[in-house]
Amino acid sequence: MKIIVCVKRVPDSESRVNAAADRKSIDTQGVKFVLNPYDEFAIEEALRLKEAAGDGSVTVMTLGGDDSKETLRSALAMGADEAVLLKGQTSIDGLGTAEKLAEGIRGREYDLILFGKQAIDDDNLQVPAMVAELLELPCATVVVELQVADGRATAKREVEGGHEVVEFALPGVVAAQKGLNEPRYASLKGIMMAKKKPLEEVDVGDAESRLELIEVTNPPERSAGEIVGEGPEAVPELVRKLREQAKVL
Repeated sequence: MKIIVCVKRVPDSESRVNAAADRKSIDTQGVKFVLNPYDEFAIEEALRLKEAAGDGSVTVMTLGGDDSKETLRSALAMGADEAVLLKGQTSIDGLGTAEKLAEGIRGREYDLILFGKQAIDDDNLQVPAMVAELLELPCATVVVELQVADGRATAKREVEGGHEVVEFALPGVVAAQKGLNEPRYASLKGIMMAKKKPLEEVDVGDAESRLELIEVTNPPERSAGEIVGEGPEAVPELVRKLREQAKVL
């Protein structure tokens, strides 16, 4: 079984992120970048499907610059067989990214394409469905359970208030949600082997952007708390401030 997993390099959610001086990007000084957490579920599922099938390959792919090689090596250390770096400038436009990924995938052999359901930096939740549309493939997003057999896939999706089960013929696209599995940790052996696994580089050019980024700003500083009194006597004043100042009542 041949599986392609599309991944992304994102700022670690534990890093403190600030707007850069140009107000058009983030200040990367001191920011740690990691493999997108949702993509880890996709990689793990790909590895499990390959192991269950008994043969095949898992290829990880990303769009970006040389700094994305570290992200690909992290995926290789988990157990992926090979990596592809689509060299080009990323875009805030999900469609631009999807076009470059589809370009990199088109012409390759695959039974399944896996994504994390979204990247934690922009939270757009767009690219998996867009890639599926560009490649004219069926797509299931926010998947929490996946079964593959006899050239077909059955996926359980999270929907408002419950779950939805869909079935489709392969090849197809699946976007993994938290809960699909428990991603494995990269072993020391896996980390060492990742350095020797093939990493292909393909120049695809910069992703087109149909969006204009106006400004990146830090959230406003939180105002200091205020003590309005003590005991039951403070309730009327608290209610008044919530209604007139905070306007939450």
